[in-house]
Amino acid sequence: MKDDKLQIAIETLKKSGVRITPQRHAVLECLLTSKTHPTADEIYKSLKDKFPNMSVATVYNNLRILKDLGLVRELTYGDDSSRFDSNMREHYHIICEDCGKIVDFHYPTLDEIESLAQKVSGFEISHHRMELYGKCEECATAKEKVTQ
Repeated sequence: MKDDKLQIAIETLKKSGVRITPQRHAVLECLLTSKTHPTADEIYKSLKDKFPNMSVATVYNNLRILKDLGLVRELTYGDDSSRFDSNMREHYHIICEDCGKIVDFHYPTLDEIESLAQKVSGFEISHHRMELYGKCEECATAKEKVTQ
């Protein structure tokens, strides 16, 4: 499945006239294999051993290109660093209030909310997003150990 997504993404890049540099390929692959919605800095740290001359700016530039082409989405939550998600299908997220970890939550999309909101408000609704907040298993376990 990941290989199919990678091939589709590479074809999209080629059709758009974007070069497939080793760094761009690595950033894309990192996102496609990640379950944690990494920040640009986390991507940089995971790739710096393989690409010691790569800068954080290179990661940001690649993320911008991938975002502009609709291959990744940027998740912003308040003052925290943006996180990046390669799953472009509609889905929701659960966010840990302690460590900031974000995981996908698959639930049927609530499209009826958009039509109701449009009807009630007169707004032309383009999309919605929903997040659930709590503590991930690791943070909850760590807190239990501290309180014991």
